[in-house]
Amino acid sequence: MQLPPWMPRWGRFILLGAFAGIAGGLAAAGFEWGLTHGAQLLVGRFTHLGSAGVLNFRWGVLLLPALGGLISGIAVRLLCPQAFGHGTDLLVRAFHHDLGRLKLRGPIVKSAAAIWVIACGGSAGPEGPIAALGAAIGSTIGRVFGVSPRERRVLLIAGCAAGIGAIFQCPLGGALFAASVLYREPEFESEAIVPSVVASVMGYSTFMLFFGFGEPMLHGASALAFSSPLELIPYAFLGLLCGCVSIFFSYCLSTVETKWLPWSRLPRWLAPMFGGLATGALACLLPQVMDGQYRFIQNAMMAPGTVPNFFAEGTAPNWWWWAAMFGAVAIVKCIATAMTLGSGASGGVLGPAVFVGGTIGACVGALCEAAMPGIFPEGLREALIPVGMGGVLAASMRTPLAAIVMITEMTGSYGLIVPLMLVCISAYVVGRGWGLNHEQVRGAAESPAHAGDAIVHVLESWQVEQLMDRDWKLTVSPKTPLAELLHKTQYGTHPVFAVADDGMLRGLISTSDIVRSTDEPHLGEIVIAMDMMHAVSSSVFPDESIYDALNLFRSSDQEVLPVVSREPNRRWLGMLTRNQVFKRVREHFSEMEKLIMREHHGLAAINREGQLHELLTGMAPKRGHELQRLFVPLQAIGKSLRDADFRREFGVQVVAIEQSDGSLQSPPDVDTPLRTDQRLVVLMRRPEMADNEDVAAIEGGNDV
Repeated sequence: MQLPPWMPRWGRFILLGAFAGIAGGLAAAGFEWGLTHGAQLLVGRFTHLGSAGVLNFRWGVLLLPALGGLISGIAVRLLCPQAFGHGTDLLVRAFHHDLGRLKLRGPIVKSAAAIWVIACGGSAGPEGPIAALGAAIGSTIGRVFGVSPRERRVLLIAGCAAGIGAIFQCPLGGALFAASVLYREPEFESEAIVPSVVASVMGYSTFMLFFGFGEPMLHGASALAFSSPLELIPYAFLGLLCGCVSIFFSYCLSTVETKWLPWSRLPRWLAPMFGGLATGALACLLPQVMDGQYRFIQNAMMAPGTVPNFFAEGTAPNWWWWAAMFGAVAIVKCIATAMTLGSGASGGVLGPAVFVGGTIGACVGALCEAAMPGIFPEGLREALIPVGMGGVLAASMRTPLAAIVMITEMTGSYGLIVPLMLVCISAYVVGRGWGLNHEQVRGAAESPAHAGDAIVHVLESWQVEQLMDRDWKLTVSPKTPLAELLHKTQYGTHPVFAVADDGMLRGLISTSDIVRSTDEPHLGEIVIAMDMMHAVSSSVFPDESIYDALNLFRSSDQEVLPVVSREPNRRWLGMLTRNQVFKRVREHFSEMEKLIMREHHGLAAINREGQLHELLTGMAPKRGHELQRLFVPLQAIGKSLRDADFRREFGVQVVAIEQSDGSLQSPPDVDTPLRTDQRLVVLMRRPEMADNEDVAAIEGGNDV
């Protein structure tokens, strides 16, 4: 299926992005429904995940995560054995290395398996699988409509934005996250931002039709606000702590993936069961690690006495104990997530990162209450929780700007934007060298997806009317005889004649058309252009980009493309040739090279090597010979090449002279005296082929 050719590129992006958003929102709604009901039927029967209880051994708590891991391992092994990995890893790999291709089968299976893992108490998040599923939906839509790999990558990101924006209820944050999660540095895939926003809005709106609007993740967070510069002290400490915890989180995950898993030698489908068993054992100590819906974080937000059986009612809480408890939950959650996901179970790391950040914020809040009661404004303890969520998210996923917006939308804590900025950026700076997404590249410059950006952007900025030939000299009328065409054809060329009449292009005549017409003798005056011409199969408009024209050159395999006006006239305006495009590109980059050398003097060394490479390519040294750079020998200084007679004196042939500014003079001037600041590019026998005397003479000449 192809979109109409008249539709502008941004129009295609917006339309297809809307399709991806609606489909991604429906997928997220189905995923959330399955997760909610599955958790109630399975792990919810054995423990209350929002409580503060500890040391609660039950066989169901111990064994249920192992069952979820086993189901996940078997499902992935049987249905999509190549789809192992976290959700965000899959889409990032598809963007950078697979031309934006991400098939639906793997993400669908892993999303279904993730429901089992999380509903059975596995320490994983739903956001990674739904991000990969949304990305696969976007990629599939691009494949159905036959878009280019570049556009398919944009739709891949848009689908991810739809999934994240829906499941996290953060449309703007989802769009920014999807456009920035590809890179370790705070960069955005700028071309994908507009389609991602459209897809995220549509995905969020579709999702909320089923679950209702206006319910943030943390109730009460919307009333919190930054009110005193004194609060920056605990927030600054929180940012550093979030960065350190994200490093620990990444270390735990990489240790399980790269050390424990290979050491265990377990089959890949069986390893998730043992990872789940380890998670169940940890959950017997702290059941909160099984919480995949942030109930524990929500209860920690409430004031003491508000939530039964959480904080002690009627008495002042022992904040030292609570600080230790929150800290322990954060550390054990990191280990449990590493065991669950590092062993190969389906799920995402994004949700656990948010949970860990919330517990770290609760820990710092409890420490402030214990060590400095009454010093900080009321509400700081609660405010540290959503801010901590943003800190660990920013550092572990390396998306600081997206984390600020996501947490603000998810929790409704718009009054905390200032501390969120401080904590997210400081945590990112501390933990940026580590991360939970190993497929990220440093920036766009290192991505294969952007290997040709420099030339693509130039070609997209040029229009056909800027490079076309408006006065096509090989224009003939329909009645022009064959003999006249042969007379106009120059030897060794492959002309393309345009058959035109009254400003309208009737057809084209190529060299092969002329050859077929000359098979019969005595046809020079009988056959006319109208008899030989073939219909115009491809043409371009003057306002089209050169990039689009080159795609048409490739698909039509033509050397020239007629340029015609748009409907209703479609008058012939001229011709665009491959050669003209190539010539203009070469001129442009020659000008850019001069500007680069002027701005960046350190690149002159690379430029010199490039010139030498061209010389090497053109010389094609004989077998047993090689090109080398030599300083001017002492006895040749002040002499010309003609007088020095290098061939007789040193057994080498000087093919170029490198000047002090790095430029190459080739062929060399044989009559100008040589200077000490010059170097000679010489063709000489390889050392193993040369006589001892020759080698000594050359080395002696290099001592200057």
